[in-house]
Amino acid sequence: MAKFIAIFCILYYSTIGLIGVAAPGGYYVPFINHYFNYVSWLRSSLLYGARFVMLIAGFETYVWDIYHLQVINGRGVHIGFDCLGYGIMSFWAAFILANEGNFIKKIKWLLGGLLLIWLINVLRISLLLVAVNKQWPMPLGLDHHTWFTIVAYFCIFTMIYFFDRSHRQSSLEFFEHL
Repeated sequence: MAKFIAIFCILYYSTIGLIGVAAPGGYYVPFINHYFNYVSWLRSSLLYGARFVMLIAGFETYVWDIYHLQVINGRGVHIGFDCLGYGIMSFWAAFILANEGNFIKKIKWLLGGLLLIWLINVLRISLLLVAVNKQWPMPLGLDHHTWFTIVAYFCIFTMIYFFDRSHRQSSLEFFEHL
């Protein structure tokens, strides 16, 4: 548990620190912003991923700056730092890295989980853009951040179940061969 908490804090607070030094003003470090700003890369991938999903769904959209996706002749959404999902991604990465398992298994589970979280976020942004343009209310009065958190943690806990199950299964197979 201590290993998980330490890894989570390092990942989560390092990301917040990166946001601080990659944003102009304050403690801005151009080198870090230019070469190590994975937060900007994550935002761009979410914007263009949602744009692709919207295109498949029949909506013409465009990215009009590094924060906004908008339907042509319609409304748009703002993708702020809170929308990126780095807290949930940090949780998943910390869980995988804190657990036992060989390197290859951890990499597969880590990347698979991060991809799933990213996909859920792209779908959330896409659905939000449709909802904003069709003026749909949010189900049960919950905002889209809350829905994303619920769905993402449901998926994470499901992945944790299967990760743990696969670890126990491989341990049983090891002892059966003895």
